[in-house]
Amino acid sequence: MSAVKIAESRFPTRFGVFTLFAFQSEDKSENALALVMGAAAFGADDVPLARIHSQCLTGDVFRSSRCDCGDQLEYAQEKIAGAGKGILIYQLQEGRGIGLINKLLAYELQDTGLDTVEANHQLGFKADQRDYRLSIEILRYFGIERVRLMSNNPTKFEALEQEKITVVERVPIEIAPTDDTARYLKTKKMKLGHMLSAV
Repeated sequence: MSAVKIAESRFPTRFGVFTLFAFQSEDKSENALALVMGAAAFGADDVPLARIHSQCLTGDVFRSSRCDCGDQLEYAQEKIAGAGKGILIYQLQEGRGIGLINKLLAYELQDTGLDTVEANHQLGFKADQRDYRLSIEILRYFGIERVRLMSNNPTKFEALEQEKITVVERVPIEIAPTDDTARYLKTKKMKLGHMLSAV
């Protein structure tokens, strides 16, 4: 798989001005976005902040308090803007890769008492269906071989390291638990191995 750049534009936000790129896989089966700051300065010795963020319509757009995705997205943008350089890849893989409608079906099951992993399994999915190949190819497009990765998810570190993208530093991206997110975060820590200290 390779990443094909489809579009590029100036992208002002309340955190600063990014450049927004649209990418597509070579076979046109997958799309992703990249918010980039300081790309012209990415060099062989550079280790930019990087975030691979999976689409979460309910959290990112509607600001649902069932998850902390929207807060993580804003935190990552703010950190990159503060550093003046970095990349945020926005994967269009809703609901850990199961799609929006299935995610809502999982929500329905969670309302009956199942946790997020149990709900995915009940629907016939793995706990996490995501694939990071396109995101890795986007990093390569920019010549990025080493990153300071903003993530709590060990699977992302493994995916990058397996493809020879060196994670020089893990930058925690923890949002304080609320009454709504505490069980969700505890499940991510206990069943998915997420590196979370506050639950």
